[in-house]
Amino acid sequence: MLFLLLAAGATLALPAAVRLLVDRGLAQPATIDMGTRIMAVHGYFLDLFALAVVLAVFTAARFYTVSWIGERVTADLRRAVYAHVLRQSPQFFESLKTGEILSRLTTDTTVIQSAVGSSISMGLRSAVMGIGAIALLIASSPRLMLTVVGIIALVVLPALWIGRRVRRLSRASQDRIADTSAIAGEVLNAVPVVQSYTQETAETTRFSIANETAFTTSVRRARTRAAFTAFLIVGIFGSLLYGLHGGVEAVLAGQISAGELSQTSLYIMLVASSVAVLAEVWGELLRAAGATERLMELLAVESAIADSPQARTLAVETGARAIRVELAGVVFRYPSRPTHVVLQGLTLSIEAGQTVALVGPSGAGKTTIFQLLQRFYDINEGQLLIGGVSVRELRLADLRAHIAVVPQDPVIFSGSVLENIRYGRSTASETETLAAAEAAHVDEFIQRLPEGYATAVGERGLRLSGGQRQRIAIARAILKDAPLLLLDEATSSLDAESERAVQDALEVAMRGRTTIVIAHRLATVQRADRIFVLDRGIIVEQGQHADLMRQAGLYARLAALQFTA
Repeated sequence: MLFLLLAAGATLALPAAVRLLVDRGLAQPATIDMGTRIMAVHGYFLDLFALAVVLAVFTAARFYTVSWIGERVTADLRRAVYAHVLRQSPQFFESLKTGEILSRLTTDTTVIQSAVGSSISMGLRSAVMGIGAIALLIASSPRLMLTVVGIIALVVLPALWIGRRVRRLSRASQDRIADTSAIAGEVLNAVPVVQSYTQETAETTRFSIANETAFTTSVRRARTRAAFTAFLIVGIFGSLLYGLHGGVEAVLAGQISAGELSQTSLYIMLVASSVAVLAEVWGELLRAAGATERLMELLAVESAIADSPQARTLAVETGARAIRVELAGVVFRYPSRPTHVVLQGLTLSIEAGQTVALVGPSGAGKTTIFQLLQRFYDINEGQLLIGGVSVRELRLADLRAHIAVVPQDPVIFSGSVLENIRYGRSTASETETLAAAEAAHVDEFIQRLPEGYATAVGERGLRLSGGQRQRIAIARAILKDAPLLLLDEATSSLDAESERAVQDALEVAMRGRTTIVIAHRLATVQRADRIFVLDRGIIVEQGQHADLMRQAGLYARLAALQFTA
């Protein structure tokens, strides 16, 4: 603001300097010596050049500081939105696609960056110079210029109404662009599937339809904005030309000097140029307002799962590697499907150090239990206790720090093999990381990679096989060294030889820990301390493998189907 005011002051001083040049340099009486007149003119031109230097210095300083602010605001906003999104519960992502979020983080923040780093700067400069020029015009010709200001006010009022429509269209345009990003993000993450089912043409058509819709919406916004700009410029220019016409008549009537007319003309040009810039900037700011609304919506979303004010840490005895888990009368419905009961009064207890298995048909609620243990969702009824404490009473970060998970479809990040394993515990030393890798038999295939543990695995680990990705996920869980280990079909992607090796590694990792295993392949859970058989959200059988086989119930039927096959 300081540099802006100084630069505006230098600009507003230029017309006054021109008036002095005309009245005291060019319009001096012919009786004055020519040399004296030329020296006076030289002096006024030096004053004008000095003003130009001052203007250049302050304008450059203003440009740099405002650009810095624009970059800083955008970076802070992008970080704040990203951090906020990462803390949302899974149900948030059920209604908002990843591509939509990425569009808000990239496209919307770019629009805001342009507004803060450029448009707002230009707008402030034009507003200050326009107001300053109008004030000086009123000071020199009060009656005439007050009439002009009144005419300008009549032009601005309808412009505000048009501006609101431009803002709505800007928001709609950003929404349609986000739709195309959502489609692209979804499809690009599943290119092999798209190509396998030869859906390239269909997906291109779907994207093209969304793209054309975005284009049509953007054209509507541009058309309204163009009409808005034209209306403002014609209205304001007409008002100022009316004022200039009055100034010319005043010179002809001998009421003001030629220098004063020159000063008035330059001030009118400053106001006119300021209005033209403001009209353009106003359109940019309305577009940025639409983008800001979308980002503010994200920042305003409160996660359905959050720490309570009384949240506390989980007290685990020093050196303890296991923890007790208990579900008592748990009833759960997914927020997106409130009428469908997934768990119906589920009750089970797992003693510290036990290894239990959850088996049953698809949709029985096995994976849901894993999600509830990590408090991705809150139960509707009953109690869910870990270490004798309700998960609602624990700090989320502390709760999840005590749980290690090996999912059925492991997530591998771009980076090296070593970095992916260390994701389990970022503070682990290289020795600890390599030990976890060896326990998970990662070192068996590392030797075949070009750069060993430093080999980049590509986005989502595409350079690795399914079994290799699974072993890295197992090494990550071993490195985390948490008292509760959750295995969701942890060996499903391995061949028979690799499975045997990794099962040995998992048994080492499970030893002394509380472990819950989800398995459809019943051969992998025969040695569990206890097996819970789920069906439609309730436990229909429980016991050890031999006991369940003798009961000839659901477990025995599933086992007979698999082992016979």
